[in-house]
Formats: sequence, C-alpha cells, structure tokens
Amino acid sequence: MKKLALLTVAFLFSGVSAAVAQDVRYDFDKDKDFSKYRTYKWVAIKGAEQPDGLTSKQITAAIDAELATKGMTKTEADTADLYIGYQTAIGQEKEFTSYDTGWGYGAGWGRGWYGGGGMSTTYGSTSTVYIGQLDLSFYDPAQKQLVWRGVASKTLDPKAKPEKKQKNITKAVQKLLKNFPPQPKK
Repeated sequence: MKKLALLTVAFLFSGVSAAVAQDVRYDFDKDKDFSKYRTYKWVAIKGAEQPDGLTSKQITAAIDAELATKGMTKTEADTADLYIGYQTAIGQEKEFTSYDTGWGYGAGWGRGWYGGGGMSTTYGSTSTVYIGQLDLSFYDPAQKQLVWRGVASKTLDPKAKPEKKQKNITKAVQKLLKNFPPQPKK
C-alpha cells in the first residue's frame, strides 16, 4: 500500500492534459488585515500526505518564489507572522471513449447518404485519468487560526518529462496565489 501511495504521489503535477485547465479555489478570513503578514515559516501538517523529495522541493521553491514577488520573506524563526503548510493528493477517474466505424443508420439519416443500408460498429475503451491536488494553508500562529486556504487541482500525465512537471507546478502555484494576499475591505 505504501509503495502504491509513493507511486501515485510521484505523479503529482507531473504533466497536464491539454483539454483540462487547472481548477483553483481559495477562501480566507475576511476580518484579517493581510498587510500585517510579512514573514512566513514552513511547517509540516500532521498526517498530511507529502510527495517525494524532488517534488516537495519543487513545490516549496515555487511557493517561495511566488510569495517573494508579493513582498513576503521566508524565515526559520518561530516568530514568523504566518505558518505555511501544504499537502498533496492524487485521485483517479475512469474515462470512457467510444467511436463508430461507419455511417450506418441513425436518427434523421434515413438509409444513409446514398439511400442504402450500412453496417456500423461502435467500439469503446476506458483509460485512467489521474487528478493531482495541492492544498496550501496559511495559519496565524499568534491567533492560532487558519487565515487562508487554497486548493489547485489538475489532470496529470504520468509520462511527462521533468521540465514539464516543473512548469506545471510553477503555473499551478502562480494561479493559486494570484489573489494572495486578499485586498483589504473598502
């Protein structure tokens, strides 16, 4: 079971199906003043599923880079304004594809294009589609409260090259943190 979990986590953000875009959702504490949060510290979420070491480094590096563009500074001090943690998950869905071999009869077609009958056979196949999810949480340690949480989901290609995997992680993190920090209430 552990081997299966490690294998599926290795696929996290390893590629993308061109037909499906990243799905991003987030929520935050609307009563918090996010302008006061300037520093952050990475923390492990107890019991959270983590990817392999290489993928973990790619995820944290992408998040660090994106937060730096927003003026935030990473620290190892316990006095950080925010504690940040993440977890990952891989799900599977079955996809059914069918195709037809000929013109055959059908509603509205009468006897085919040329008035004659035809033979038609429908074939189908199933494939497994992997869905990766990155869940990112920001905690205010002084208040002991979750203040922001976001989730990015994406279909994965287990055969993607490392460069494509890194590009997809970076893109997911940028999209996930696009609206962070939330704008103050007016």
